[in-house]
Amino acid sequence: MRADYEVEVVGVPPRRPPLALRMAVSWLTNALVLAVVVAIFSGVHVADTGDLLLAAAIFGLLNTLVKPVLLLLTLPLAILTLGLAWFFVAMLMLDLTDAIVGGFAIEGFWTLVGATVIVWMVNLLLDFTPGPWQLTARRWRYRRLR
Repeated sequence: MRADYEVEVVGVPPRRPPLALRMAVSWLTNALVLAVVVAIFSGVHVADTGDLLLAAAIFGLLNTLVKPVLLLLTLPLAILTLGLAWFFVAMLMLDLTDAIVGGFAIEGFWTLVGATVIVWMVNLLLDFTPGPWQLTARRWRYRRLR
């Protein structure tokens, strides 16, 4: 990075909101993402709203607790595959959510691949759209110094 640029954090309030609020927003964001996946793919089923909210909570827990460990363990493979291995880690998080939550089901490998792509795309869209879901996210922007 050149010396005439600095890093500025955008979209992060000066004082972080309480943990409970950040977790609730993250949970509801996961529910929104999973609802989009259910709406797009006929091979993804959810029994009712309660199961969707449970799947969102489990998906969030897996992404918070298990995914970072797997990303670290698969780092050498990710380097060799230029990051493709981490896509399979993300797929595994959705597959584990399917296995744990009885009322949430993803049928077929290609549906799982498509669902993982949709989850990634919706999260990317949410990262760049202002809203309450950014309580837990940080966006970095380079600003030119004068």
